[in-house]
Amino acid sequence: MTKNPRIVDMTLRDGMHAVDHQFTPEQMADVATSLDAANMDVIEVSHGDGMGGSSINYGISAADTEAYLDAVAPELSDTELSVLLLPGIGTIEELDLAIDKGADICRIATHVTEADISQDHFEYVNERGLEANGLLMLSHMASPETVLEQAELMEEYGADAVYVMDSAGAMVPSDVRDRVSLLASELSIDVGFHAHNNLGLAIGNSLAALEEGAVTIDGCLRGLGAGSGNAQIEVLVSVLEKSGYDVNPDVFGVMDAAGDTLVPMLDADTMPTLDNDSLTLGYAGVYSSFLRHARRAADEYDLDPREILVELGEIGVVGGQEDIITDVADRLANESTGGND
Repeated sequence: MTKNPRIVDMTLRDGMHAVDHQFTPEQMADVATSLDAANMDVIEVSHGDGMGGSSINYGISAADTEAYLDAVAPELSDTELSVLLLPGIGTIEELDLAIDKGADICRIATHVTEADISQDHFEYVNERGLEANGLLMLSHMASPETVLEQAELMEEYGADAVYVMDSAGAMVPSDVRDRVSLLASELSIDVGFHAHNNLGLAIGNSLAALEEGAVTIDGCLRGLGAGSGNAQIEVLVSVLEKSGYDVNPDVFGVMDAAGDTLVPMLDADTMPTLDNDSLTLGYAGVYSSFLRHARRAADEYDLDPREILVELGEIGVVGGQEDIITDVADRLANESTGGND
């Protein structure tokens, strides 16, 4: 168990989901300045779905990757700069741009069973001299043994660390312990953990991950992020310090970054809440992008959207399969009325 965990702030990446990707470069610079002053270890900057994510499919961001990096990079002294790349969304040109703008780390994310699509990306990031971290999204959807198999592929490809990603906020502490402990015992590289708070367990799960051998933990100021948000990083830093961990970020500095810098940029609707929608997503184990479509289908078929989401979780849907929702709703509606179609 590490006593000096590395803390990664995701406010300017995962937090973009909470503001419909509308942080301006100036706002990003202000947040980055505050986090750097608070001695944050790493901050990540990009569209919520990574470099290249600004699109009709994923949401148009307020500015492009270059503008965001130009705004943030000059504000960082000791804090490292990370970018996110999803194979099939981000391009090599954007990765080269990030390197030219001063990125230190590239995190390469795939679905938990699709690590094999990341080999070329890891090899290129290694060739360019950046730290390369692998993210296994929706890790709750695979057994600990499968998560290990996929992590071992990323290690083989050149990853410096692999993350267990609780992308839907669906894990309870035992789920986290089972996966993180196995990776920590079998891999020769670092293990990280990324929590979402849909079941109210982001801080508890982060502690469980550290206790089982994770050395890097993610969070966001005020808990911004998809669904009900990420681990609230000012809470995370405070809890870790009280628990005896030697953390680099300053507790009061991170509090000030949240309260004085970030909060004035937000409105009441932006603040993450653990409401019934978020809870259902965590309970069902479904990513937040399905919620809006499930609501629409529920209205059309006179169903409870929670029924649709739970069924989608049983099927094991992943991002990009939103078209399945109509088929599921149609089937549930027929079953409820005794139809045979």
